Amino acid sequence: MRPEEVNLPEEALSETFLASTGPGGQNVNKVATACQLRCNVFALGLPLYAYEKLKVLAGSKLTQGGELIVTARTHRTREANREEARDRMRALIAAAFQRDAKRRPTKPSRSAKAKRVDSKKGRGAVKAMRGRVSLD
Repeated sequence: MRPEEVNLPEEALSETFLASTGPGGQNVNKVATACQLRCNVFALGLPLYAYEKLKVLAGSKLTQGGELIVTARTHRTREANREEARDRMRALIAAAFQRDAKRRPTKPSRSAKAKRVDSKKGRGAVKAMRGRVSLD
């Protein structure tokens, strides 16, 4: 699933604006432009595999109560930070829908086993020749 295809219902979202950090002069001190977007994951109705993967991907961004928190503070305007937070949340949820490929266990072939044993015997023979020389 692509991030554009993720539908975030407005009733599952809540956003607050915080005072941003970092450079920006007096604008940082006066204006709350950083956007903290919270999404109730249970309201999205995700399948179990997607929810489990979202827990792993989100890490500490997912609270015990099932809220996914994304904070965007890179832009100077509220609208740009709001859009970035929504885009990042969509990307995170879209990544949770990507299924991992199943691993198929493989075994070495008979010839590969034989080559390995032969090389081990050869190395053993070389090491055996390093011993003391006996004058018989």
